[in-house]
This record gives sequence, structure tokens and C-alpha cells, in this order.
Amino acid sequence: MKPFYRAAIERGVIFSLAAAFIAQQLTDSGLLLHVLGGLSFAAVLLLLPRLKGSMRWLAASFLIGGAALLIMQGADARQWFEAASMNATLVTLFVFAPLFGIPVRLPAYVEALRRFYEGSVRSGTALFAGTQLLTLIMGAFINVGSIPVVYHMAFAKPHSGRMSKLLANAMNRGFGGAILWSPYFAAMALVTSALALSWSSLLPYVIGLSLLGVFVSLAVDWKELRAREDGQEEDAGAALEQEEETVHRGDRRASFPAGLGVYLVLAIVVILLLEQAIDLPMVLIICMAAVLFPLLWCVSKGAMATYKQGLANHVSVTLPALQKEITLFLAAGFFSGSIGATGFGASVPAMLEHLPVPLWFAFSLFTVAIIVLTSLIGLHPIVPVTILATGIAPASVGVSPVYFGVLLLGSWSLSNPISPASAVNNLLAGLLRKPVFELAKPNYAFAAVMAVVLLLYLTVGLR
Repeated sequence: MKPFYRAAIERGVIFSLAAAFIAQQLTDSGLLLHVLGGLSFAAVLLLLPRLKGSMRWLAASFLIGGAALLIMQGADARQWFEAASMNATLVTLFVFAPLFGIPVRLPAYVEALRRFYEGSVRSGTALFAGTQLLTLIMGAFINVGSIPVVYHMAFAKPHSGRMSKLLANAMNRGFGGAILWSPYFAAMALVTSALALSWSSLLPYVIGLSLLGVFVSLAVDWKELRAREDGQEEDAGAALEQEEETVHRGDRRASFPAGLGVYLVLAIVVILLLEQAIDLPMVLIICMAAVLFPLLWCVSKGAMATYKQGLANHVSVTLPALQKEITLFLAAGFFSGSIGATGFGASVPAMLEHLPVPLWFAFSLFTVAIIVLTSLIGLHPIVPVTILATGIAPASVGVSPVYFGVLLLGSWSLSNPISPASAVNNLLAGLLRKPVFELAKPNYAFAAVMAVVLLLYLTVGLR
């Protein structure tokens, strides 16, 4: 088959899957569940040959393992289709959520943000914290696309090897912070749908935890940052000259682009208002807002050319680039759905009850450990998070749904910077021309401290 026709068929199946999911959610039709399950199987089988190396074998293993479990359980057709469509939510999110990032890329906003960044961030510590915060905010709207955007701002002027590593750390951890709170990420969609939670019920806790991550990051790398501030960096003199030149150019007076700030705030407010006003699942609300809000914003700014270009880029570039994630997420969902049929959820509390600590604390330790350790060996967090979120009732381990949701999101967030398979680590490795393990290694201490902070945060705030 010619590549053009194959790509068109792949896009057609993905769009059809998203449409079937939306229709099934609105009607709760049993027939549409079978259609959705069939499209999920078709998508995995169609996209699986596109995968390479360990990802292909991992996805194939999930399919084979899930099928074996369902056969052993004597599952009927409905159980097969339910398992296959377990993560159809996330595919639907991939189809619509990136549209929110189109206005963020308006040339006027990007240029104003660059001037603000160059004119306002002058010390190494401010550059580090500012880079992490900017990634945390931008990443929430344009996902991994935020990394090259922030990279070109942070590296607008040359840095020494030490500062380059620190800025890579900042972007990595900032993206992890975005995973914590963004309603447009797969993590939030999975957790809220599996635990029947609203985004607004989690937002105060995950925003607080994401900001704590910035302080933890500063504390972990404080010694390195102070070394630079004390003049131990070779580029300190050049940085000072650049700063003086920037001030003379008047960039010091540059302010954060007001239009971009309004758009980012309104994009969050719209979701919060729709969530309160409409009795629909969060994913459907995001799809609705993603179609209408960026379009209306670009129309109001006279930027329809940018919108059309962004939409075309999403269909022809962004969505095909997500094929690996779509295949892996659907296969992982099928495997977790098949595990759910085995009664896995009841065995975990029974196992943890034997430990000499309260059940809720033992389960929290277990969750953090299993997500972090599997991430270290390259397994995507979607796998353990899907299994835990869909297989274990919060009450059975003595925690509330909100506690469980923050625990899963926090564990996913802190595992991202240390995973050699994460998209951010691999993208930064390409940008900086460094081995991926070299970029992940400095984040081990950060992840360890954040794990302790997460457990303390949950104990104090949600127990």
C-alpha cells in the first residue's frame, strides 16, 4: 500500500475511534461499545508495524498477555471490547487537546515572550526557576511542543556545560509539573475518568504540588546554582555583558505578553465553568472547548491563517507523531482491562495488610515505588497507572478518590524526568546532543526528594 493511502487510513481510524468514543459517552449505547472496541483493535493492529524496537515488543506483549488472561477467564465478547476500549479516552484527547496550543504559537506572542524572557531573567538562579515555571505553564497547553519553544528562549545566548545541564533539568522537571495539573494531558484524563473525579476537585492539590516541585528543584540543584552565581562559571562575564546590552536596548522594560496571559487564564476558566455548567465527562468538555475556544480566539485576533496552519500541522504532523503513544496506550489499556477481570484489585490490599504500617501508607509507598521503578527501566507510566486506577477501589486501601488521584498524578509526574523512554528526555537529548541517560541521571535526587514530599503532602493535606 502506498504511504499516502496508508497514512489516510490510519488517520481515518483514529478520527473514527474518537468520534465513536464521544457518541458512546453521550448515548451509553452497547452497540457503540462494540464499535469502539473494534476500532481500538483495528488502530493497534494497524499502527503496531509502525513501532520499532522495544516499543513494538512491549505493545505486542500487552496484546498477547491481555488476550491470554481474557481467554483463561472465559471472557465474553463484551469484556473483550470493554478491555480494548479502556484507553480510548486518551486517543480522543490526542485528537482534540493539541488544538488549545494553536493560539499560543501566534508569532506576536512568541516574540513578546522572548523579549520578556531575555529582559527579565538575568541571574542563573532566576534563569533556572524561570525556565522551569515557563515549561510548567507552556507544557500544560502545548505538551511536548513546549520543550523546543522554551529551549530556544533559554538558549538564546550560549551557556557553559554546567548551566546547559541545569536548564535541561529545569525543562524536564517543569514538564513533570505540567503533567500534574494540566487538564489536556493523558494523565489527568485517565485519572479523572477512571476514578470518576472532576478536574476542579483535584486542581487545588495538584497546583500546590507542582509549585512545591519548583522549590524542591531549586533546593536539589542549589549548590550548582550558587557555584555559578559566585563566579565559577566561565560564561559569567559574557552573561553580564549580554545583560547590560539587553538593558541598553530597553528589553528590561519588556512585560509578559498580556494577550497570551489572558488566553492562558481564559483557557483554564472556560474548562472550569463548563465543568460546573454541563453534566458531561471531563474529556468531552475538553473536546468541546478545544474545538471552539482557540477558533474564536484566532478569529478575534484576525489570525485565521495561523489557525488554519496549526490545524493542518496537527492533522499531518502532530497526530502521526503520536502514533507510538496511541498504540502503546491502547495496548496498555487492553492489558489493564484484562487484569481487571482477574480480581487483581482485591489481591493488592490483602498483600499490603501484612506490612507493619497502616494500609493507606503501605499502598502509597507501593504506588510510588511501582511507578517510579518501572519508569527507570523504560516502561511508560501509563501502564502501571492504568492498572492501578482501573483495578483498585480507593476505599479498599483506605484512601479517598481525591487522595488516590493526587497520588497517581504525583507519581507519574516525578517519574517523567528519570525515565529514559520519556519523550522529553529523548527530545532534549537530541537538542543538546547528549546521551539520554546523561540527562536523566541528574534528576534521580530530585525524584527521590519529590517522592518524600509527595507522601508528606498527601499525609498532611488529604488524610
